[in-house]
Amino acid sequence: MAFALKSSGNFCSTQHQWLHSTRDRSLSGSSHSNAKECTFKKTNRPAPLCVKATSTKVELDFNDPSWKQKFQEDWDKRFNLPRITDIYDLNPRPTTFSLKKNRNPAGDENGTPMDKWNGYVDNDDRALLKVIKYASPNSAGAECIDPDCSWVEQWVHRAGPRKEIYYEPEEVKAAIVTCGGLCPGLNDVIRQIVFTLETYGVKNIVGIPFGYRGFFEKGLKEMPLSRHLVENINLAGGSFLGVSRGGAKTSEIVDSIQARRIDMLFVLGGNGTHAGANAIHEECRKRKLKVSVVAVPKTIDNDILLMDKTFGFDTAVEEAQRAINSAYIEARSAYHGIGLVKLMGRSSGFIAMHASLSSGQVDVCLIPEVPFTLDGEYGVLRHLEHLLKTKGFCVVCVAEAAGQDLLQKSGATDASGNVIFSDIGVHMQQKIKIHFKDIGVPADVKYIDPTYMVRACRANASDAILCTVLGQNAVHGAFAGFSGITSCICNTHYVYLPITEVITAPKRVNPNSRMWHRCLTSTGQPDFH
Repeated sequence: MAFALKSSGNFCSTQHQWLHSTRDRSLSGSSHSNAKECTFKKTNRPAPLCVKATSTKVELDFNDPSWKQKFQEDWDKRFNLPRITDIYDLNPRPTTFSLKKNRNPAGDENGTPMDKWNGYVDNDDRALLKVIKYASPNSAGAECIDPDCSWVEQWVHRAGPRKEIYYEPEEVKAAIVTCGGLCPGLNDVIRQIVFTLETYGVKNIVGIPFGYRGFFEKGLKEMPLSRHLVENINLAGGSFLGVSRGGAKTSEIVDSIQARRIDMLFVLGGNGTHAGANAIHEECRKRKLKVSVVAVPKTIDNDILLMDKTFGFDTAVEEAQRAINSAYIEARSAYHGIGLVKLMGRSSGFIAMHASLSSGQVDVCLIPEVPFTLDGEYGVLRHLEHLLKTKGFCVVCVAEAAGQDLLQKSGATDASGNVIFSDIGVHMQQKIKIHFKDIGVPADVKYIDPTYMVRACRANASDAILCTVLGQNAVHGAFAGFSGITSCICNTHYVYLPITEVITAPKRVNPNSRMWHRCLTSTGQPDFH
């Protein structure tokens, strides 16, 4: 397809330092799931404690009657999806993605003629990001924008196939790369991306081996992919393409993309990987390359902003049940048994919280968003004394990033720039043993760390469905000409979000949320500070 460069285009020349994962950024003054500090201009009313989904880029005066309009204009601007048509004058062509060929030419079973059948998403379709109208900023989990907790519509782009596309499928070379650590469902997403690309008519599909490293490491060659090759890879865990952390400079990766003549790049990964994908997208725009970069959110920690969940999370919670159940059996079968389970959660406690809720066997759940002390009258150890006295045994679940203020900082980082935490599980195991020995009470501590078992398994049914839809929508988004976006689920609807809006900070458990309150009700634990 012939195309011409636009003379006017806004390009971001800032070099993104994306090799250092955004997951380690602190959230100023709040541990809300979508936390940003809420700052109100001085009004006649007192400013209540309040947090909001994302920071507003325009300064709002809530005494201004038009503040809602200004907020929504800014919202629409920030959540407008980048597109290759921002830098190219392109004429769209009718899509090659059609399911009509599988339907009765005379019409469907309800008598609907074929030309009336519509399986496409309109470009103006939107989904609401937030659907609860909070009456008060003091409501559990309230996410307010102004002091009165006014309802403001926050629309985001609906995902799915469009009637018109901006690529000739037979000319497209598409590449898939999986980055970061392992996660259940990687193979499911790879498989669906390949299936959907072939449905459009793409014949040149490759996999980049071992994450971003595959773009520059000598000896690593791209892997040709096809439906036949990937048809059964979802039956196993891990990544068919391999993973790695870290990467080269953005410019080196884009050099490789240019040299390989890649038109579409599908990037599977978490916060750090998304930051990398956005940097690649920005560099491609800077060089005025016709390349669509689309991400798919992958992290068992479920710590990416604005999304209901990321793929791998449900499976991780389900697999964590096995460890918790083992700890329960060990603890109950021992005299004064204490089962201690450490689960993953570098920035957030979603796995620990949901695993504790679903198991019903956990007496204490410790997450990084909620401070706690081990010693003293209100410490965890005193509560364990109480549990052994009243129950005879107990089960403790702790997220890996919890209680880091109680430990000596390691100062080390991994290849992605993530801080390597001191081991809170081993620390608690030792503290519990010493404590009960000092008070002359026998205690039998059973410590279980299922980290690599949890992330290396095959996706369960729930995650497999999520992976299927996210993979398909990623391809639809690329053919629609979008770039610098991620395919995700918000309020049960599948949507596209600009990567820039989801990497500003990690999503964290809100200690004021109903879900955390439910967890506390289930465990019966007190405040540990």
